Amino acid sequence: MSLGGLAIGAGAHLLSSRIGMPEGDTLLRIARTLERAIGGQTVTRFETVLPKLARVDVDTPLAGRTVERVESAGKWLLMHFSGDLILLTHMLMSGSWHIYRPGERWQRGRQHMRIVIETARIHAVAFNVPVAEFHTAASLARRPGFNRLGPAVLADDFDSEGAIRNLQAQPAMEIGPALLRQNLLAGIGNEFKSEICFGAGVNPFRTVGSLTLDDLRRLMEAARAMMTDNVLQRSAKRRTTRRVEPGENLWVYGRGGEPCRKCGEPIRARRNAIDARLTYWCPRCQPNAPRSAPE
Repeated sequence: MSLGGLAIGAGAHLLSSRIGMPEGDTLLRIARTLERAIGGQTVTRFETVLPKLARVDVDTPLAGRTVERVESAGKWLLMHFSGDLILLTHMLMSGSWHIYRPGERWQRGRQHMRIVIETARIHAVAFNVPVAEFHTAASLARRPGFNRLGPAVLADDFDSEGAIRNLQAQPAMEIGPALLRQNLLAGIGNEFKSEICFGAGVNPFRTVGSLTLDDLRRLMEAARAMMTDNVLQRSAKRRTTRRVEPGENLWVYGRGGEPCRKCGEPIRARRNAIDARLTYWCPRCQPNAPRSAPE
């Protein structure tokens, strides 16, 4: 199974099938699959081509440690080993985790391998993972980019009101890019950004300061519902419409020029000035003005 885009196949490997940077739903599915595969097992062998990880393994070997748990935090993956050792990884655009039975042929070439964690039953292999670090609990708490994550949308105890307060502290930001700021709320990526704004009926180019509290709460509700649905659904293809017909899985993302599934207006697309990422929206369902103002 390859755990980068996460279409779970019949064998013991997961194939990466979602294009682009994995978002919070994908990372949670990866964490849960790795937890089922190697959680509670003893590491029998560790291999890496990354010098910093190899040095830690020399000083405090991984072999003999137990995989205590695997979890996600926003777009980060954390593998906890006994003895206060945590493997922190971020896949960005290129990384993936695969799991194999001992002796099973890898689906990627060895030149792409970055990390191998072997147990008696399963081998977990990270391919092209660009960010991989060992931490203790104390060093992880100091790790820039991780230690200031906002409330995670998919966390069991998601603090939606805290996420709203974080957003409100950035009144001049457009809501689309603000939803991607992991220090404000964690887990949303570019695809979900457009889908969440559509689901909430909010134009992604409106500033946070122009949104009402009800607008922001609808955004949080849409984010939680859409992302939770995609953790639970078995298809590798992200789905926000709940429709099963081919090609009807998303409301607006990637559908520039096509008719809105609700009103028929052509979907528009525009690159954001901050990061040049494409944003998709329906100008009729998501007017660029507060709901109380005339269109």
